[in-house]
Amino acid sequence: MPKTSHETQPQSLSPEQIQRMQAKKDAALQRLAAKNTTGIPEGINSSWAKALSNEFSKPYFLKLQDFVSKERQSYTIFPPPHQVYTWTQMCDIRDVKVVILGQDPYHNVRQAHGLCFSVPQGIQPPPSLQNMYKELAKDIKGFEHPGHGNLTGWAKQGVLLLNAVLTVRAHTPNSHKDKGWEKFTDAVINWLNKNQEKIVFMLWGSYAQKKGAIINTKRHCVLKSTHPSPLSAYRGFLGCGHFSKANEYLQKSGKKPIDWSSLND
Repeated sequence: MPKTSHETQPQSLSPEQIQRMQAKKDAALQRLAAKNTTGIPEGINSSWAKALSNEFSKPYFLKLQDFVSKERQSYTIFPPPHQVYTWTQMCDIRDVKVVILGQDPYHNVRQAHGLCFSVPQGIQPPPSLQNMYKELAKDIKGFEHPGHGNLTGWAKQGVLLLNAVLTVRAHTPNSHKDKGWEKFTDAVINWLNKNQEKIVFMLWGSYAQKKGAIINTKRHCVLKSTHPSPLSAYRGFLGCGHFSKANEYLQKSGKKPIDWSSLND
């Protein structure tokens, strides 16, 4: 005997059930918000906190913070809490001149410290950063390998070294992908795109280029190439001249160029 449409279709929720489900969701978000009385995550510089304040109370961000908090209870997460927002601590948000986009923090011990491509003093520079140094040696007169991988010297001059995802589980790349960080860093890029002018965006690889698709090329300079990874650096990154091109654009815009050799504080 064939089934009737009543038997094959799932029963829809009543208005009362929908209301109760929404009430539970609202209550859960309120509990998340209550965990942070200021609404501002630890380590965010004041100028960045003010510009991005609308994001901190949104449901996706509250869920994200709860997720990372629970992950830290069960796993080793990089970077440590006080370094997740290092990229905001180097300069005022209105002093950003150049944006370099990364994807995911380094996932090995002591590597990640809140700046994409950068590692602390005493840690061997990873392969992608080594290729960046190779390109700099060709592109910038007088540049020499600094003997380390700490890029805070750039960040203090207004080079935003921003990963799309800001945390990662130890030894597990992309483990915090699609948890909400991408939406937050999109908001960072969008704020700079709309509120600033004459910023140089370096988009290396298809991931960064897709993330930077919102950038207004009439207001800003967008430089594209392959990623500096050993897998792709020889297909366009090496020889791209992005560092000198960035300085040329900044000078034409009346801004002080970046001293790419200033890496030894």
